[in-house]
Amino acid sequence: MKPWWQRHADGILQQLPADRLLALDVFRGLTITAMILVNNPGSWAYIYGPLRHADWHGWTVTDLIFPFFIFIVGISMQLSLCKHQRSPGAQLQAGALRSLKLIGLGLLLALSYYNLRDANFDWVAQRLLALRYPGVLQRIGLVYFCCLLLLLWLPWRGRLLAALALCGLYLLGMYGISYQDDAGNSYRGLLEHGNSFAAWLDHQLLGPNHLYYRSATPFAFDPEGIWSTLPAISSCLAGVLTAQWLQQPGALSGKIKAMLLAGLAAVLLAELWHGWLPINKPLWTPSYVLLSTGYAWLVLAACLWLCDVKGYRRWTAPFVVFGANAILFFVSAGLAARLLSMIPVGDTVLQVWLYRHWFQPLFGNYNGSLAFALCFLALAYLAMYGCYRKGWIWKV
Repeated sequence: MKPWWQRHADGILQQLPADRLLALDVFRGLTITAMILVNNPGSWAYIYGPLRHADWHGWTVTDLIFPFFIFIVGISMQLSLCKHQRSPGAQLQAGALRSLKLIGLGLLLALSYYNLRDANFDWVAQRLLALRYPGVLQRIGLVYFCCLLLLLWLPWRGRLLAALALCGLYLLGMYGISYQDDAGNSYRGLLEHGNSFAAWLDHQLLGPNHLYYRSATPFAFDPEGIWSTLPAISSCLAGVLTAQWLQQPGALSGKIKAMLLAGLAAVLLAELWHGWLPINKPLWTPSYVLLSTGYAWLVLAACLWLCDVKGYRRWTAPFVVFGANAILFFVSAGLAARLLSMIPVGDTVLQVWLYRHWFQPLFGNYNGSLAFALCFLALAYLAMYGCYRKGWIWKV
């Protein structure tokens, strides 16, 4: 008789449709799992280096998570368009609705907080009127819709040129357009925290009270801001072009080798480019697009080799569960985390109390913080597995 974990994994994999690309599901599941892990430490004061974002220029493993998801969105879009043959008008209508849903969910998450420990907390003034407009889901929604427009009316060469042109337009704005602060000082070509064309544009169009770095000087800005959305679309188009290439005739083993070589070359070129154009996630610089796309090719190639060439499949089961309901996982995890930070316990909130009274004493500062995140993931898995087993797949 098989061990329980083998039966568990086999039951999950048997529910997959026969034409499903397992490697993509695994890649998506790995990415969303990593995203939830880094977003829910026991204490933000005690996080291991790889689980932190880079302070400014440069990158960590955590900085690859969001562009991976954007890249996967591009792959999924191409596969979906080929699978569901509908008129451009119907595709556009469905895409616009999906984009609006993603943006709405992002705004809902931003509003989902109430300070129960403060009797004077004014939700309207401190949350609604100070709403952060950009966000992760908002960026995915915007990138998805813009990418859909390009997919519907451009051939593959046009999509490639569009990806390059968007990065070029981004650089033209960052290095070529002058801007001024309130004191009349002029700037151009800066890539500083709070001082760049992207930051100035966010500050002017969205207002400092509606941005993530609202206290940055001389300009408040957002890591999911307006101008940096342009190269983020290029990241999505990279996923589209990758899916198109995988759909072409040819041996899978040869494509995996080519993808590995392309990934290594992209990473090397990005690191060399870093000396002139810094790799920077909040600014989503083109060197960052190249780096994250290169690593995405490496991870996807590894998933294809393990799942489709070697046939190692059971290890993928948890990531299939998480990846099948990625948006539901992200939204529900975000709401659960906010709830933990709202429920009062003594002089603090439940999340802090759990860390201080259970995880920190048992495992120490850093390991306790990581153990909290892993327990959060384990509980989330039970919930997502329940949905998967019942066939409850939430498609936005």
